Amino acid sequence: MTSVHVTVWDETEGEGATAIFVHNIFTWGDDEAYGFAAQRPLARSCRLLLVDRRGYGRSPDIERSDFETDAADLVEVLQGTGKSLDNRGAHLVGHGNGGLAAILAAAQRPDLVRSLALIQPAAFSVAADRPVVAAMLARVKDSPRIPESVTAEQYLRASTEGLGMAMPEPTPQRLRAVATSMRERPVWEAHTPVEALRASGVPTLVICGTWEGAPDLYRKYAGDPLIAAAEALAESIDAQLVRVPGYYPHTQQPDQVNRALREFWRGLHV
Repeated sequence: MTSVHVTVWDETEGEGATAIFVHNIFTWGDDEAYGFAAQRPLARSCRLLLVDRRGYGRSPDIERSDFETDAADLVEVLQGTGKSLDNRGAHLVGHGNGGLAAILAAAQRPDLVRSLALIQPAAFSVAADRPVVAAMLARVKDSPRIPESVTAEQYLRASTEGLGMAMPEPTPQRLRAVATSMRERPVWEAHTPVEALRASGVPTLVICGTWEGAPDLYRKYAGDPLIAAAEALAESIDAQLVRVPGYYPHTQQPDQVNRALREFWRGLHV
């Protein structure tokens, strides 16, 4: 048993390696809108473990979601169900805020991680000197807390329709995820452990969208900083960087992302 819920997809008949996926905000592991539902075909070659971070999906509530708590939970999953039969650890895949948690977990316990794949990770500290990230950090530094009067549905609408995107159906599960995201510890408070990652020797892949077709405001406030962070992280740890069209790689371009993951894993001779 682990402290968080894990959805298991396995069509390998016990012969594949294990891959652990950890999601971003507003979502959960097997969510079709923002999660990893489109990665299910990978279960034919790898045993997939989709983690619901605390406060999301079917995991227990938490007073305030925190990337350090998420990293500790990931280490627990790696120690328990993620360890492979050949004792080489699990592949670890993280998106956005989940990517930051995956980075921290891999830096803490590289012996449990076979490889690390990061989809637009929220690793902003590594790119703090780049103009678009510096501008974002200056903008959010003194931003006020979200008023208690703002509901999860209002916040979801402002974060989607307010930026020119379609709002997903505000189901109870979605609104719970949004409410958790509203209270989440800001990822810009995190230090990206570049030195530890570089020293770990864990093979790393970074996947980033090109952000064409994204609403202008969404690209300005989210896309450009995420692109800069992906580029800076890949450069700093000598990781492979793969770019795919659009702004939500694994849901908009699942075939390309799944192929990139398969090729990355296959290149490790696993």
